[in-house]
Amino acid sequence: MQFEFPGTLGVPDGRYLAREGGSERVLVVETLGAPPARRRRRRARAAEPSRDPDPLPLTRVTAVRAQEPYESEEEAGEWLEATASSEEAADDAVAAAIGLLNRALHAQAVSSADPRGAELSVEGATAVRLGHGSGKEVAAGRYTAAREVDVGPGGSRRRQREEELRPQERLAAVLGERERLDACETLILRARADLEAGRRREAALQLRVGLEALLVELDGALADPSHEEDMTELGARRGEAGEAANAALRGDLPLDDERRVEELTALCERVLRRRRVLRG
Repeated sequence: MQFEFPGTLGVPDGRYLAREGGSERVLVVETLGAPPARRRRRRARAAEPSRDPDPLPLTRVTAVRAQEPYESEEEAGEWLEATASSEEAADDAVAAAIGLLNRALHAQAVSSADPRGAELSVEGATAVRLGHGSGKEVAAGRYTAAREVDVGPGGSRRRQREEELRPQERLAAVLGERERLDACETLILRARADLEAGRRREAALQLRVGLEALLVELDGALADPSHEEDMTELGARRGEAGEAANAALRGDLPLDDERRVEELTALCERVLRRRRVLRG
């Protein structure tokens, strides 16, 4: 998979070997068209009112499968055609690649003690490609053959479902102080981000406090039987979240705790999603 993002990323240019679960992938980061760096100025200067904006650099990120190479270009071409023609397979390939990039961004942020380090979504890319190439080509961010992948609004049913939540309307309501964000929403989002990035221990710790906040903030939020049923289940299972968080403090999560964290996070998300939908 290959992405192009406007601007520069937190990960410096280079090639990075990533190992996970017995598999190996290479992340290639290359900044293209970067303008010369400006010197820092101690005092503000007058700005030209009609000055055109400076051109932005472009960062090209290529995620390469480094094990089990295809025996021939024909075999690789068959994989490309099959994956590009399947919405689900293409989405899975995109998710795996953006997950690798975000793993690198998270590691860079923690390594540099940067609390503002942010992960990226594929929708922010100006180009997304699925392709194959020789080892020399992909190591340089090039390819033999590739297909453009549609990740814009309406591109897949998964993204269409996300659009149904109408986030722009709520954004306007929050900025206009007609509505506020609950603490549990941020905490559950962080738990989901950790789960998707494979940070199971961090997800368990986020879930414990996120679930406690949700039980208080959304108590009686909807006069809906399904809401009340889910809140009752979450209250009954809050001890499971606490046990998983305690296990996370001791080390890697057991598989049963991983499953409980995933289930409880999904249940919290369902409660939050129902409220957004029913409130309109």
